[in-house]
Amino acid sequence: RPPRSTLFPYTPLFRSNFPVALDKKLAARASDVNEVTMNKTMLKFASQFLDSKDKNDAQAQRLIQNLNAIYVRSYEFSEPGQYAPEDLKAIRQQFLGPDWNPMVKVRSKKGEGDTDVYVKMVGNEVKGMFVLDAEPKELDMVYISGSIRPEDLKQLSGNFGIPNINLRKGTTKESK
Repeated sequence: RPPRSTLFPYTPLFRSNFPVALDKKLAARASDVNEVTMNKTMLKFASQFLDSKDKNDAQAQRLIQNLNAIYVRSYEFSEPGQYAPEDLKAIRQQFLGPDWNPMVKVRSKKGEGDTDVYVKMVGNEVKGMFVLDAEPKELDMVYISGSIRPEDLKQLSGNFGIPNINLRKGTTKESK
């Protein structure tokens, strides 16, 4: 079991990229690591592979135009207990600032997994979104920087390394 509160020391989260210390510590414990980092240039490039004649792909292309970056981190562990509840608490605390608002909170009483969705509000606009999905042997984090509506997450779900996210049930499945 990892030591308490050393996995996620407080740092202003996601100013320009995903925190390196967090990645290294989780990756060291994980049996499989998937990382996707796409800045605005890479998003524009990747959107060229979407079919603009397909309704869903065309909608995803429109959404991407308003985004600055997408960061996805997925860690699979060979056994439960590779991250502690205190680690999840430290992640969540980073989203208690004045701009960040919790939108979805799903907790499994059976210990099967938790899901959190936070939105960054600037004025009346959503300028960022963070999704944390924690299961006993998997930890997924998605940070989207830029203008996005919560319902738009479904359009991006399963693309660009973003896991398929079902906010109603708080579950994720493999991405395309």
